[in-house]
Amino acid sequence: MDKAKAVEEATQRVLGLAEELESAGDATFAGDELQRLHEELHRWVDSVIAVVASPGVGRVALIHANGRQSSISSPDLPHLLSKPARFEPRAAE
Repeated sequence: MDKAKAVEEATQRVLGLAEELESAGDATFAGDELQRLHEELHRWVDSVIAVVASPGVGRVALIHANGRQSSISSPDLPHLLSKPARFEPRAAE
């Protein structure tokens, strides 16, 4: 399956779930609107002052400078943000 088709199918699944909850959703794939959304996401991430990664439940909690919390459910992100397990004893510091 090519990348564009995979993105389209994933987007349709998300929009379908929103419809089941009787909530509208928007999908953006390219162009100026996608660029604008990237910029907004970067500003949003830049407001993060703490991160809690929970790989066991597939969730990352972000604490923002305004005190609000955001939660991201992802099978990959918590693992990317977590430190690997260590089994050897740590050297005295």
